[in-house]
Amino acid sequence: MFIFSLTYLKPIEEVEKYLPQHLDYLEHHYQTGHFIASGRKVPRCGGIILCRGECREQALTIMQEDPFYVHQIAQYELIEFTPTKYAKEFEVFI
Repeated sequence: MFIFSLTYLKPIEEVEKYLPQHLDYLEHHYQTGHFIASGRKVPRCGGIILCRGECREQALTIMQEDPFYVHQIAQYELIEFTPTKYAKEFEVFI
């Protein structure tokens, strides 16, 4: 499992210009089963994506497809972790 932690590098007006492409990217990876959850940070300075990937290289490739990454709208931190405990209703995701 991986956490993509995004921090915006550009003003919100620039972020908004790429938001439709970013939402398409999210939807695509929800459909493939790679993404489990995503959302904005509070305050709105970036976002978080919870990604299921086979390996770090795959997660990195997925992360680099994000239009926010491609257009340098956000800086990314890739955090790998091994889930050892989770809520029963999330069993299907792990």
